[in-house]
Amino acid sequence: MFQIFRKRDFSLMWSAQLVSTIGSALTDLAAGILVFKLTDSALNVGLVLMVTALPTLFVGLFAGVFVDRFNRKNILLASDLLRGLIVLMIPIGFITLGNSTGMLAMYGLLFLSATVRQFFDPAWESILPEIASEEELTQANSFLSISSFGSTAVGFALAGLLAGIDIHLPFFIDAVTFAFSFVLVLLVRVPKAPPQEESTTIGVVIENLTSGGKYIARTPLLRSLFLINLPIMLSFGLWNVLLLPMAIRVLGATEFEYGLQEGVTSVGFVVGSLVMARYGDRLAEGTWMVAGTFLMGVFGILYGLSPNIEVAIVLVTVTGFLNSPMGLGRRLLLQKNIPREMRGRVFSAFYVARDVVFLVGMGGAALADIYPVRDLIVIASLILVGAGVLGQLLPGIGRRGAEWRRTLRLLATAPSANRIGAGRPATMLDFDKLMSVMPEIGAIVLNRRAGFLKDLTVARAEPGEAILKVGDPGDRAYFVLAGKAVAGVPDQDGYRALSSMGPGDFFGEIAALTGSARTANVVADETTDVLEVPSSTLKSLMELPELSTLINEKLTERLGRTNSTDLVRLARPDQGDLRDLRRRRPKGAVGAKA
Repeated sequence: MFQIFRKRDFSLMWSAQLVSTIGSALTDLAAGILVFKLTDSALNVGLVLMVTALPTLFVGLFAGVFVDRFNRKNILLASDLLRGLIVLMIPIGFITLGNSTGMLAMYGLLFLSATVRQFFDPAWESILPEIASEEELTQANSFLSISSFGSTAVGFALAGLLAGIDIHLPFFIDAVTFAFSFVLVLLVRVPKAPPQEESTTIGVVIENLTSGGKYIARTPLLRSLFLINLPIMLSFGLWNVLLLPMAIRVLGATEFEYGLQEGVTSVGFVVGSLVMARYGDRLAEGTWMVAGTFLMGVFGILYGLSPNIEVAIVLVTVTGFLNSPMGLGRRLLLQKNIPREMRGRVFSAFYVARDVVFLVGMGGAALADIYPVRDLIVIASLILVGAGVLGQLLPGIGRRGAEWRRTLRLLATAPSANRIGAGRPATMLDFDKLMSVMPEIGAIVLNRRAGFLKDLTVARAEPGEAILKVGDPGDRAYFVLAGKAVAGVPDQDGYRALSSMGPGDFFGEIAALTGSARTANVVADETTDVLEVPSSTLKSLMELPELSTLINEKLTERLGRTNSTDLVRLARPDQGDLRDLRRRRPKGAVGAKA
């Protein structure tokens, strides 16, 4: 699981995040401690966090569009440089202006730093899939999380210690870490994006922004992730503010014990990330996410009932451990299901929703000045429990354990399973049945449908029969007319990239378009009828705008999820090259006027 560190560019990114996150943790905790010391108010502590979320309302969505249109590495470099200078000005403001004016200046500077971060975060998330393959993403994200949260543990512990020496010292150290991160990112080699064909005008930016929202709305998995993110972030907004008064006011902890509590939360996350790096491929990303969310809520309730700071520290360590499968599962689902050209704006949309709901949660934490802190923490944890239940029900995320085990058992029998029988010639009734589950096929005009059906066959697979096996020639694609089939890519630990397909779905199109051999097994889960479409006919369908759009969207989704598992000769391609491949007009294709 450590092989990812053999990649120079990943190691540089990992080191840059390790160092800069230590500094950011110093600033985050030091700012909260400083304000609490000066005001003794949970509301003012919440304001420190709220000003870091406000910029998303003004630039969050637009930042993602610019990330998709400009050099992402340059965006990272400029962000590190600007944030380092901004953080350096915080202690200078307190020293030169005094506590009252300095605190107001700190709010403004934290706002500016968070504004810059609106560009940094989607650029960072967008670059990772370009330097790590799909097979490496679980390990890459796990170790980046270790870098982030492990360094957060160090930063929080140091902040609590340094606050007792000189409260300004953490800010100076943070400025130095940004400079170090700048140097490391400068050395990272990022593949060049294809040049933009459009100028960056207000109209184009708004159009790009709209397309990102539409992409989320029409993609069931992304839509589900967007919805479940709302209660999760609401709970986290409450938690982030309430932990300080809970530790110091309710449990009587010292500042160092509070910093230790924050630190061990990150230690728990690091341990959880190591577990995910080793075993993350054993279950679906959605399964990890649902289980982590639900159990984190359960232990959060126990934390709210803690009798003393010692018990609280143990329980908060467990919640940190559970935060890892929840966060990594969500992150992997996003990275694997968003095409390169859409990553910036889609990630920004999620960040905007996150920060807006954060604002609501952090504002609600002001109730701790009126109502018991314990009660509010229990309420925040119950929201997480509910989010876990919701995630199990939403399409694309939850997967029942019995269904998952059945899928694995079916695929395990694929190498020795009976093959699907020979098909019969397709008829116009079959065409009508396909059109009922895939309306786009109606784009073929009536006088060309007979020619389209000429070389097509319909085959029936009984439960447990293999429709495709690894190594089969890529001479045709399959459209599901009825039933259900499951697919998976075998690896040394079993299967990855599992998926199920029902009426209206299709598979095998990548190999059919390129002629490469199959690298996935597909087995019938129930009696399944499939329409077999030869490669030449599939290429002619690509000339129809409606079908071309449908097939290209599925191709993009599948390549993003499995890293071209059916396209061995183009393993780990640049997404710009893939886009060119999809747009290329096949020679001798028929039906262009259909």
